[in-house]
Amino acid sequence: MKRTVNGICIALAIASTAACQKSKEPSQEKTEAVPEEPAQPGQGKVETTKSPPKPGEDDMGDVTIKTTQVSGHVYMLEGRGGNIGVSAGEDGVVMVDDQFAPLAPKILDAVKALGKGEPEYVINTHWHGDHAGGNTAFGAKAAIVAQENVRKRLSAPQKRGEEVVEPMPAPGLPVVTFKENVSLHMNGEEIRVVHFPRGHTDGDSIVFFTGANVVHMGDHFFNGRFPFVDTASGGDPVQYAANVKSVLDQIKDDTKVIPGHGPLATKADLATFHQTLSETIKIVQAARKAKKSLDQVKQAGLPEKYKSWGEGFIKTDAWIETIYSSAK
Repeated sequence: MKRTVNGICIALAIASTAACQKSKEPSQEKTEAVPEEPAQPGQGKVETTKSPPKPGEDDMGDVTIKTTQVSGHVYMLEGRGGNIGVSAGEDGVVMVDDQFAPLAPKILDAVKALGKGEPEYVINTHWHGDHAGGNTAFGAKAAIVAQENVRKRLSAPQKRGEEVVEPMPAPGLPVVTFKENVSLHMNGEEIRVVHFPRGHTDGDSIVFFTGANVVHMGDHFFNGRFPFVDTASGGDPVQYAANVKSVLDQIKDDTKVIPGHGPLATKADLATFHQTLSETIKIVQAARKAKKSLDQVKQAGLPEKYKSWGEGFIKTDAWIETIYSSAK
């Protein structure tokens, strides 16, 4: 039961207002977004990174895509950048995120190896280039689905420190947007895409594969590491932690969890992540309330048990500063 995706609005159950737009903006040269974060066909040795290097640092020719069957028809693909989720079944292929543009051919080969064809829908969990950088390649044949703020940010220049990320070329822009949530009914289940506001950015979605009992967290989960919260894009560490707690309250004890970065996880892993977020946020907030300066809080650091959490892309000092600077 194949679906046509050219100029479509998804004929699905939509719990809130959704917009379908066919992009008409003129195509332009793409400048990749610079991330500030960071038992089926597996294909040899895999190079993965907790925090991806900037696009252009290498040609990514040495990256191999690893495919892991998560549950039934749902798979996780690892390469470089954000972890990809794939639903491949009798109705076709739905893909969650698409990493960096140079990896698109390898990702496509890995998806086709599942034997269900090419992606018909690509869901962006947010706008960053390590999750949406392949949009231009996949958007030529697939309908890109995202929360409305993702399209807004991809459509306009975004400031990243001293750098400016140019707008995404028109073929890479989401053609199906929604405000709160949207559902795709494919491969024998409802795939619910839910907006969790002011977390990692202002446009983040978490994807629930309701039949397969799998959730794709996007960058609301850095497994075993402090997260990157993009406050310049509307993110907030306190709301981020609240969003993670909301997901924990909704999923089952045996739900498989695909993180934005890091290895495949369980609900218990996600609960540990949330506990770490909550405890470290309280420590920094208490110090700020006691009128300690940011430098003093950084010098004091965090308890030893959190040392390994600062070994990823976001170091302990950076996590402390994110919390301190975001405090009201």
